[in-house]
Amino acid sequence: MKILCLIMLFQASLQLRCDKRKITAHIGGEFILICTYDTNPFRYSKKYWCRGDSGDTCQIVVDSEGRTKSKNTHRSHIVDAGRRGLFVKVTGLQFDDAGTYWVGIDKIYADIMTSVNVVVTQVPVSKPGLWPLSSLVERSTCWGQQVTVRCGCTKGTAIQYAWYQNTHHKDVLLHHSSDLCLHCDAVDKDSNYYCVAQNDVSSHRSDVLSVQVLMPADSGCIYVISMQGQPIYDCADRMSTTTAKPPPLTTCQATVKIPTDTMNQSLQINRTERDLFFSRAWTGETFWYLLLRWGSFVSILIFLWIVIICTKPKNQRVKRRVRKKRDSRFKQIPHVVK
Repeated sequence: MKILCLIMLFQASLQLRCDKRKITAHIGGEFILICTYDTNPFRYSKKYWCRGDSGDTCQIVVDSEGRTKSKNTHRSHIVDAGRRGLFVKVTGLQFDDAGTYWVGIDKIYADIMTSVNVVVTQVPVSKPGLWPLSSLVERSTCWGQQVTVRCGCTKGTAIQYAWYQNTHHKDVLLHHSSDLCLHCDAVDKDSNYYCVAQNDVSSHRSDVLSVQVLMPADSGCIYVISMQGQPIYDCADRMSTTTAKPPPLTTCQATVKIPTDTMNQSLQINRTERDLFFSRAWTGETFWYLLLRWGSFVSILIFLWIVIICTKPKNQRVKRRVRKKRDSRFKQIPHVVK
């Protein structure tokens, strides 16, 4: 019985063969499976792509006649090119697409089928890059201020970051995070730092970030950061004036700097209206705008004054007429003699 089954499987393999038995692809990606079959008896037979652990119970995802409808039909395609082969293409891969699939040819009594195992993995990470969240050109490290360096990848899914410190040829894990905060308590000696980005399928290490400590201290230390792609600077002038009062320390969080123009505008608001008028009244469009505004105001006052003057005599004449009519009516009333 076993020999008969082996013979049948061998005959089926001759009638339908695929270039892969296992396909590994990334999430969001795609794959193409190329199969060949005996075109003499099965040229016009239906071909299909189905999913399931068993060929007898698998669910057809798509077929060559376009009659099958499923939720993944729009991402799965099967093309029967005859002697050139049978092509299966699946796009927009998701983790749910992983499993056992079958390529089948419809045949009376027993279909010809071959299995394919599909594995969907994460997108491999690219080499991480390093950049400071604040500009190194300002030389804030010369005054012992804190600097945050961020690690990031342009490609990869489900990435995990970790920072390491290399001292005396020993790598020490600092923490699992994409950000490294450098401050006086942490940079007590010269060290090299690097970031590792990894996921389930790959891992990459960043370039080295070097820290040179010129003056160690709990606060107000002096150190220099060197990393690829960032300008090189020194703190020679700061070393010669270590007694100078340093600027206030900043935190490791990103801070929003107020531009100088904005600060000047806030100071101008506190000035008097007189200073504001004379500082802007004789410049360009502002002068004509003020002239038009005050001219309109004066014109309205003159118009109201003319209206009042013109209506005043008319009101007086009306009052005289009313008084005369009242006096005349009073005279016409006969006096009662007691």
